[in-house]
Amino acid sequence: MNASAKAKKRQKLGEQLVKKGLVTIDQIDIAITEQKKGKGLIGEILVELGFVSESVMRDVLSQVLGLGSIDLNEVVPDATALELVPKEAAERHVVVPVSYDADAQQLKLGMKNASDLQALDRIHALVGRKVDIIPLLAGEGEIKKAIDQFYGYELSVDGILHEIETGEIDYQSLDAIEDEYSQPLVRLVDAILADAVKREASDIHFEPEEGFLRLRYRIDGVMRQIRSLHKDYWSAIVVRLKVMSKMNIAETRIPQDGRLSLQVQGHRVDFRVSSQPTTHGENIVLRVLDRAKGIVDMESLGLHEETLSILKLMMARPEGIILVTGPTGSGKTTTLYSMLNYVKSEQVNIMTLEDPVEYPVDMIRQTSINEVARMDFANGIRSMMRQDPDIILVGEVRDEDTAEMAFRAAMTGHQVLTTLHTNSAIGAIPRLLDIGVLPDIMTGNIIGIISQRLIRLLCKHCKKETLSDEIDSKLLLVNEPIKVFEPDGCEHCSHTGYKGRIATIEALTIDDELDELIAKRGTLGELKECAQRSGYKTLADDAVRLVIEGVTSLQEISRVIDLTYRLR
Repeated sequence: MNASAKAKKRQKLGEQLVKKGLVTIDQIDIAITEQKKGKGLIGEILVELGFVSESVMRDVLSQVLGLGSIDLNEVVPDATALELVPKEAAERHVVVPVSYDADAQQLKLGMKNASDLQALDRIHALVGRKVDIIPLLAGEGEIKKAIDQFYGYELSVDGILHEIETGEIDYQSLDAIEDEYSQPLVRLVDAILADAVKREASDIHFEPEEGFLRLRYRIDGVMRQIRSLHKDYWSAIVVRLKVMSKMNIAETRIPQDGRLSLQVQGHRVDFRVSSQPTTHGENIVLRVLDRAKGIVDMESLGLHEETLSILKLMMARPEGIILVTGPTGSGKTTTLYSMLNYVKSEQVNIMTLEDPVEYPVDMIRQTSINEVARMDFANGIRSMMRQDPDIILVGEVRDEDTAEMAFRAAMTGHQVLTTLHTNSAIGAIPRLLDIGVLPDIMTGNIIGIISQRLIRLLCKHCKKETLSDEIDSKLLLVNEPIKVFEPDGCEHCSHTGYKGRIATIEALTIDDELDELIAKRGTLGELKECAQRSGYKTLADDAVRLVIEGVTSLQEISRVIDLTYRLR
């Protein structure tokens, strides 16, 4: 960087700091005077003089330079990344490896000076030229602290357990902030959270039994036991989890909820924490809310072209209600946010009411319901309608009051998206009647109903080809055996035969004929027959398509969807 460029950057940095009210012009002048004495960069001098904190300087610098920044105090160490860069090199160049993605060959590196080409070149020489290094701005003090914490300590789950078994546990230091990585149980909790994110788990279950602690992950919708730990560790693990999620560590007799946020493998991951007293101690479950995977473009959902087209037509309607149905954990929130992401723009005011907000999204006003403040779904919708919204997302229609307010919003020129617990799209109609919504209110106000399930994908590396037998052919509605695939198992899928999930969706558009039938309180059979005349395809039809395409297996869709009616 030449002298004029440095001067421009310094001026820009000073302007930004003054504009944000973080420092005064006098303080900038003092820093410039010190810099002329050869005391380093202006940002470092401002921090050294105590005019601005290191974290604030990091964030402002990242805006000025157009680079990413990272708060190393919230980073869970990545053992693979640390192995690539020795401690001596990290200390010499004042850098710390944050995460390494082996598939993308990408190393994220916390640096005090992201434009230090010499340091970047030396690190490149260490890790190999094929590895893409992404510099992230971090405070010098944070980097030095991270180097001391991350290096020299065992970071793998097995290694930490061995360390615990051969040493003594200092329970008093579990909630200590300083030098917490010297305490193996602190590292054990971090290692478990990082391992769960790496395995793409949606939930982490800590389950105390009479003689041991069971650790299970929910991966691709199926519970999987990961390991068993000694019961003696549990009280310390509970304390650590509660401290991290800001729960009351002294209260063990009532359920509690908390939340924590960490940088795992180079990106922000939120964990929703729930504790429940049981006969053998507190049971703790963490819901993993990975922001990198929570918001997906509609085109990336893997939907059939026809289904995708129907969803886009639904979103094009300016007023009315769109219902998304399915059991807990069927991906309803992901689908809803994908739909909102599709229409999100500066010209549209989108507001959401959730229990609680799972994925923070820019340009969308998000509100969590609050029982203490008497902000339930019905009162929340009533309040949001005074905020001039175009589109309203309501987390769930649970009762008559919420349903009435949601339909009232749809009737007064708003587009409303919400969820409902039913087994099928058509089943939403009798469910709304059961809640207390009158057919007259439903008529003309429902844009469409979506029902979905999540189905595991066959592992691309080990799926094996076979021919469908007689019963399978009947379920697939084919007259002769066809080529299908079955799970096998390999190291890529942890020997389960499946890796990842995809949504299977049935989308029902409410046309005039169906509207008239709803007004007459038509039976479920009449509604289904009417919908099928308009080309309505069921969940089973969409799932069978995935089997024929070789994406999943017949066993898997049979586990999730009832196919027996196809044998009649």
